[in-house]
Amino acid sequence: MAEYSIWVMEYSYVVNCAVSSVIYGAHNQGIRKLPYCYALIKSDDHIAMVDVGFNQKEYGAYLGEKFGVENWHSPKEVLAQAGIRPGDVDSIFITHAHFDHMGNIGDFPNATFYIQERELSKWIWAMSLPDRMRYMMVATDPSDVLRAVDLARQGRLVCVPGDMENVIPGIDLHAAYDTHTYGCQWVHIRNDMKPKSQDSWVMAGDLIYVYENLQSDGDLVGVEKMYTPVGLALGSITNLVMTTEEIMKAVGYEVKRVIPVHEERLKDTFPSRITKDGLRISEICLASGHKSLVY
Repeated sequence: MAEYSIWVMEYSYVVNCAVSSVIYGAHNQGIRKLPYCYALIKSDDHIAMVDVGFNQKEYGAYLGEKFGVENWHSPKEVLAQAGIRPGDVDSIFITHAHFDHMGNIGDFPNATFYIQERELSKWIWAMSLPDRMRYMMVATDPSDVLRAVDLARQGRLVCVPGDMENVIPGIDLHAAYDTHTYGCQWVHIRNDMKPKSQDSWVMAGDLIYVYENLQSDGDLVGVEKMYTPVGLALGSITNLVMTTEEIMKAVGYEVKRVIPVHEERLKDTFPSRITKDGLRISEICLASGHKSLVY
């Protein structure tokens, strides 16, 4: 029996995203829609999220415009589709500190936030570098980093020192250092609560953008399918490939059980609906007794 219901909640999107930005080396292969989403995870005892989106204010709004983001809606509006208020959320797992994943931390007054210690410390380091090295901050709002530090002052930040099991029951965090960012983490949900789960899901953050990152055509190197990393790696392509293998092993190599929140084709894989605001909800799984958000 599944302990958690899981939904991917779209809060905005980019209509014309270059394929090369999500699939490494996919030059001159056109554009596609790139949803901006976070995940809602609900049990009878916990309401958790993976990432929180960005705020449409100041530098966050500037980055949203720079990346071509459209149809932005606040967590209050998006979570209302699930009958949840931001103040109801008790645990938030930040996969990494890019603006579209960590920008709304101020909207969740009662949540404890979990982020890799290396992710936070290395962004502070990057902020200190000379302007000629500012490329590394291309998708990061320095104010988000400062807001995370203030969470520590409030006693609502856990700096995770690597892998951590049962952060809340059945949910583990796994570090992916020097991959998409300095201290990414992915979220492993063991939905049957067993140590060797037969009902696993992975919320991959931006370690996986789209399904091609998990199984691209490998004819170029003489194989049928291969991992092809995401288009942005502040760390190492090798580390991204090796992390992809860890993620796939955690779900028994079932591609469907790895959830890339930027993947528009989630709607073709899982039950989904479009809200009155033109945003998609995809229902990954539903715990016993929980109400569907898509039917």
